[in-house]
Amino acid sequence: MKTSLILVCALCLLASAVGAQPQGVLGAPTKPQNVPQGPSTPPVAAPRTAVQQVGPNASTSSLGQSKPGKPTPVVSAPTNTHAQKPKHKPGKAAVVGAVAAGAVVGGAAVVASQPGKPAAPPPAPAKPEPEKPDPTKGATTGAPLPRWAALRSDEVNLRTGPGTRYPIDWVYHRRDLPVQIQREFDAWRLIEDQDGVKGWVHSATLAGRRGFVIKVGDQTLRKSAGDDAPAVATLRTGVAGRLRSCAAKAAWCDVEAGGHRGWLKRDVIWGIFPDEVIN
Repeated sequence: MKTSLILVCALCLLASAVGAQPQGVLGAPTKPQNVPQGPSTPPVAAPRTAVQQVGPNASTSSLGQSKPGKPTPVVSAPTNTHAQKPKHKPGKAAVVGAVAAGAVVGGAAVVASQPGKPAAPPPAPAKPEPEKPDPTKGATTGAPLPRWAALRSDEVNLRTGPGTRYPIDWVYHRRDLPVQIQREFDAWRLIEDQDGVKGWVHSATLAGRRGFVIKVGDQTLRKSAGDDAPAVATLRTGVAGRLRSCAAKAAWCDVEAGGHRGWLKRDVIWGIFPDEVIN
């Protein structure tokens, strides 16, 4: 009996020694207990930390703020976006020119002194200048300039230049009106009317027949070449007609205007040269 009691006490001491683990000793993991799950808890935002203010002349890193350093240089654009021209220095330019001239002369002397080198070829002859157009002849037709013509129709456009791309300056509505051709350019003619107006018309709008216009004042159309000849009609200023004939240096010309034919003095009409002959 006593032996059994001692044995039981020993077993109890042994069991208590095994159940109590000393501090710092890792034991085997215990079986997790089933914990009833409740509603999920929303995540909580991390607390914000204050941002440290950094001065303009200080640099920062992940380790903190460094000591103030040198200011960063700032490059500004020039107020004038155009490049400025360098100031001219005549003294320096003169010196450079003199040095260059001396170098050229010296080089020429060296080349001349070296034997065996061929001489420089002579300069090529200058090209002859193109012949200037003869102002007394048309550049297109070769006909004499100036010369006379008449408007072919009752509507002729006078342009500011030799081409349809030039604007219309005037529109003539007088057939047989005499004009003076002064220049030629391709199919275009520079003309002048009795009032001194100049412009360009197409050659197709001109006719070779000769016309005239009364310069100034009322003029008497007579039946023959003489002041005492019977009057046929009175032609007022600006009346236009056709020239039929006019002898060399003759004072009277055979004309037709407004359905009337007769004689007019050469010096009262515009559209003929003083010594011109019309047959």
